[in-house]
Amino acid sequence: MHNYIVNASIQILPVGTAKHPYSWVDDAIAVIQQSGIKYEVGPFATVIEGTYKEIMKVIDDVNEYLVSKGCEEWISSLQIHIRSNGDITGDEKTDKFK
Repeated sequence: MHNYIVNASIQILPVGTAKHPYSWVDDAIAVIQQSGIKYEVGPFATVIEGTYKEIMKVIDDVNEYLVSKGCEEWISSLQIHIRSNGDITGDEKTDKFK
């Protein structure tokens, strides 16, 4: 995969856990924050930006964290926007609304 900037959204939906779902979501967001990539937390998903490789590593890190901490079950809902010949950023899509 190329090294242009892509953006993605990741939504973690804990299912049937003994711990409150928001706690697991907060933990997932902390993993994203520690990654060093650009991110924006929203009410339904967190948007992340970086190279494809960086994005996929963060997604993997979030899922690995949840496994390692005993989250019983969750759905990782993902959307990834890729442009083959250049960067694609969230700002490009939303600046006109700010």
